[in-house]
Amino acid sequence: MQAGKPVLYSYFRSSCSWRVRIALTLKGIDYETVPINLVKDGGQQFSDEFQALNPMKQVPALKIDGVTIGQSLAIIEYLEETRPTPRLLPQDPKKRAIVRMISDLIAGGIQPLQNLSVLKQVGQEKQLTWAQNAINSGFNALEKILQNTAGKYCVGDEISMADLCLVPQVANAERFKVDLTPYVTINRINKTLLALEAFQVTHPCRQPDTPPELRA
Repeated sequence: MQAGKPVLYSYFRSSCSWRVRIALTLKGIDYETVPINLVKDGGQQFSDEFQALNPMKQVPALKIDGVTIGQSLAIIEYLEETRPTPRLLPQDPKKRAIVRMISDLIAGGIQPLQNLSVLKQVGQEKQLTWAQNAINSGFNALEKILQNTAGKYCVGDEISMADLCLVPQVANAERFKVDLTPYVTINRINKTLLALEAFQVTHPCRQPDTPPELRA
């Protein structure tokens, strides 16, 4: 590894890791990826080496500036404070609060309910229904919020942390075969964002640890 270069511990399909990859790319930060396979051999996140980095045994974790940070929103906020260009949190306090609200709704109110560790507890037969219910419940609320906050993107016409959370969560919804037809605003914003290079190059189908059959 190159000395001084940030290191992202990531899994290609992890939506939380994707959020951070987008932030790093938008801000033009060169980084190295260390893949942590969440399913192989019972999950590499449970290794002693990785637990020393992140006791929560989750990705992402980012080594940067001599510190290791877990939790995707905390990482993005740190990048925002230390490398503020381009801005991912609006200057206006009300808009900034709305961006955080949407980000937390996804990162705290949807994604954890359908992530790998929870689905393992639910049981194989109920996993799909459980994930669909969790995502639909969150998307019903998110659609209503975005109808009042969206411009070109989630909050107005500037890309924000909320957009970094939205796109990976829509990908999760598609993976769990959620009917996205009712979510007109979510779909429109997602399509607009996926046309941007930063969202394309960080996509799960283009990561170092993406299996050959899932590459694009």
